[in-house]
Amino acid sequence: MGMVKRVLTVAGSDSGGGAGIQADLKTFAALGVHGMSAITCITAQNTETVTAIHQVPAEIIREQIRVVTVDIGVDAVKTGMLFSEEIIESVADELSEIKVPLVVDPVAVAKSGAPLLKPNAVDALVKKLLPLATVVTPNINEAKLLTGIEISSAEEMVDAAHRIAEMGPEAVVVKGGHLPGETTMDILLYAGNIYKFAAEKIHTRNTHGTGCVFASATAAYLAKGWKIPQAVQAAQRFVNEAIKRGLDIGRGYGPVHPTGAVYENSEKLTALRQLKEALKMIEREESFQRLIPESGSNIVVATEYASSPEDVVGVPGRIVKTPDGFTSALEPWFGASRHVANAVLTAMKHDPSVKSAANIRFDDEILSTLEALGLSVSSYDRGAEPEEVKKEEGRTIPWGIEEAIRKAGGVVDVVYHRGDVGKEPMAVVFGVDAYDVVRKLLRLSRRLAGVEI
Repeated sequence: MGMVKRVLTVAGSDSGGGAGIQADLKTFAALGVHGMSAITCITAQNTETVTAIHQVPAEIIREQIRVVTVDIGVDAVKTGMLFSEEIIESVADELSEIKVPLVVDPVAVAKSGAPLLKPNAVDALVKKLLPLATVVTPNINEAKLLTGIEISSAEEMVDAAHRIAEMGPEAVVVKGGHLPGETTMDILLYAGNIYKFAAEKIHTRNTHGTGCVFASATAAYLAKGWKIPQAVQAAQRFVNEAIKRGLDIGRGYGPVHPTGAVYENSEKLTALRQLKEALKMIEREESFQRLIPESGSNIVVATEYASSPEDVVGVPGRIVKTPDGFTSALEPWFGASRHVANAVLTAMKHDPSVKSAANIRFDDEILSTLEALGLSVSSYDRGAEPEEVKKEEGRTIPWGIEEAIRKAGGVVDVVYHRGDVGKEPMAVVFGVDAYDVVRKLLRLSRRLAGVEI
């Protein structure tokens, strides 16, 4: 691994973990840079309010900046909550000696409305810190604070950007997320050119930390050597993904989730690899053919926070019988299964440890063998399916699994039904992962084949 880029955040601590240095460090980690912090203030904060602010002594803030710079080194700096004139002057003095890209997020007000910048500190921010900035990233309310311009349109955002640029930063981004409409527009003024970055507005309350994540993402991209327009555009895309995955926690404004996409991608890779390995285990087992229904079999694996079949990996076209045995002709992928995916999603609501399932044929010999193997079994009657469930596509499996779980008092190893008009009998085998499911399948198929296990 080559030399990792190093990014320093100089900002406040959010005890709720949604903004401030907590959001910055998560963003740095998600973007593959080494994050460091110099804490300016400690806030007692949650999703609803800020109840207290403790200002860190200026000399301690200075020392935090000095020690990481001298030893570890810095490739970019991001500033957030600076709170007071004394802190701003101290930070500006230290950063004037560090010749790397500086992203200034002029944090003035928390999402809850609490002030995070003293009124007498605005002048110090403008005169001391903005002239050092590579990029300054105000939202429209912060742009108004800096310029006095009322902003209600893209044209006024451009006017504000020009006014802020006169204060000395190399580039200005005025973020338009607070404006009404179905799209958001961020305006970048750089080298005399105006760049407009539009995105679909995401309607959610879970936006705490948006500004911190945008600024820290911009700093991370600049640390990697990206040009300013490309860094800003990438930061906008990154923060939009973090908003989409925002966490619905607390009673107020939930936080955005900068590491959400990283977790999802990791989970998907793990699930995909797991299913491929499980399929190899089955392919070597001739006795498995006995378990394949006429309509084919499927094995699925769900990700940790799966909420739809698109979060569940399965076998496209299913595992089907052939003259020579059976095959899964296509590579596993997400959204490939609906029925078995819905089965595991339903089971996960009752037992989050259950992440995998497979559908197999069902008959009385299979039932007696399952019981002999000591596997827990429950069932539902497709003939008792309510008409309103039958009429709606995709509801039958969740209804049936719910019925079987209710009857058993919890998730079992196997749920079966005896079919209905035009529907063959079927069983679904559940497990904590694909290996667990396959072990159960192979125990069953080998016992049916008369192989000692």
